[in-house]
Amino acid sequence: MTGFAGFPLAGLDFYEDLEADNSKAFWTAHKKIYDESVLAPMKALVADLEPDFGTAKIFRPYRDVRFAKDKSPYKTAQGAVVRAAAGVGWYVQINAGGLFVGGGFYQGSSEQLAQLRATIDDEVRGPELVAILAKLTDAGFTIGGEKLKTRPKGYDADHPRIDLLRHKSITCGREFGAPAWLDTPRTAKEVRATWETMRPLVEWLGAVVGGAPSW
Repeated sequence: MTGFAGFPLAGLDFYEDLEADNSKAFWTAHKKIYDESVLAPMKALVADLEPDFGTAKIFRPYRDVRFAKDKSPYKTAQGAVVRAAAGVGWYVQINAGGLFVGGGFYQGSSEQLAQLRATIDDEVRGPELVAILAKLTDAGFTIGGEKLKTRPKGYDADHPRIDLLRHKSITCGREFGAPAWLDTPRTAKEVRATWETMRPLVEWLGAVVGGAPSW
């Protein structure tokens, strides 16, 4: 038993207040709420999901502001990722707006991106991805990812899958918000079911780009 009982609404309130006062003083004064209503439930959730998906990385709450114009010290969301391959995996996040669940190919090397595009270009494998994404769209997922503004070099503008070829990353996700079950154990069931729905995409991408997961 992991002890996961849901995400307390106090965690959402914490992030709403942090967005208004992203300061060390606020963080220090309210860190107990973060620990109990955000971090502890996230640890319990990913422990519950680990037998089915693998070990998760829970992201640190501190922003890297060394090269950022925005010097706010703290992230306004708590995320966790289970990587299936280098740059590919499942994602879950909690913030002031509630629960977000996603997955896909988030980032990779130039070699991985070239392999992804070559596979999308393939007349057998490419349509496989189209079909997977269509099913996810029909199931209520939003397909996203960073895209080139124009066609990638080496591909015709009238390619039947030119829109997918423009992708530098391919993701899908679903915003759940703050449903009545968010602070109950049902949240684990919802995340598990959502990740399972995304499994064909995650496994397709993992098989294409390859590479062992790295933290």
